[in-house]
Amino acid sequence: MTSAAPGGTAGLYVYAVVPHDLDPATLGVGIDAVALEVVAVSEGVAAVVHRHDAPPYAGSGRDAERRVLEHGNVVERCWAHAGTVLPLGLNVIVTPGENESASERLAHWLRANAAALAERLAALEGRVELRVEISLDGRAAASGSEESRRVEAELAERPAGVQRLLARKLAALAAEAVEERADRLYPEYRRRLAALSEDLTENLRGHPPAGCATVLNVSVLARRGDVPRLGQALSDIEAEDPAVRVQFLGPWPPFSFADVPGSRNGPSELDGS
Repeated sequence: MTSAAPGGTAGLYVYAVVPHDLDPATLGVGIDAVALEVVAVSEGVAAVVHRHDAPPYAGSGRDAERRVLEHGNVVERCWAHAGTVLPLGLNVIVTPGENESASERLAHWLRANAAALAERLAALEGRVELRVEISLDGRAAASGSEESRRVEAELAERPAGVQRLLARKLAALAAEAVEERADRLYPEYRRRLAALSEDLTENLRGHPPAGCATVLNVSVLARRGDVPRLGQALSDIEAEDPAVRVQFLGPWPPFSFADVPGSRNGPSELDGS
């Protein structure tokens, strides 16, 4: 199959790399309701794009949030129809060259990286990404200690000024208990999740419930059929300890595990395009 190349002088905003036989008619529209197209090459891979003659998307607020969501929705539809996808981040844009259209440059990049792209697509077929955050409720974690129980008992009997001091002490005890227990539980929980997944990567920012501290915050790559087993393992973890809270989100396309060959991070062009 040759490149189904959008023409003209516009650049191309790239959403994802997919198998070359994906039908763009199944994908709906992209960011800001623009039409989606597929640039495909005979080597078996393709890219889902829209024509883009504007600067990279920027700003904040509702429009920015909407565009991030719309970008993700396109990737999810690619994933649903193709069964595998290599998602690209927001603002990967291929511009025309001096003697090449943007579609020609993108097709050149696809051909140059076709073997690696096809191998990665095959490796991710039938796989999903899940986000798992395990946290500890500070109050529940500290409640088992004799000193915490003594301080809590004193709180109701002391005057307001003393109560404030005791409340701070209780908070310090909770923080100490959480830190100690989190250090102990982290390697065990990570081991249990790794045994049920194909890959696992740490997330930098946690979003624990109010009053809780993060123990483990990871994205997990797993076979779709293994999701129930992962869910049961997380239910078991939560049931084992009354202080443990589990958040389990997904399944999603494998955003954290795409490892697209020949692409830079961030709002830049594809290398070699």
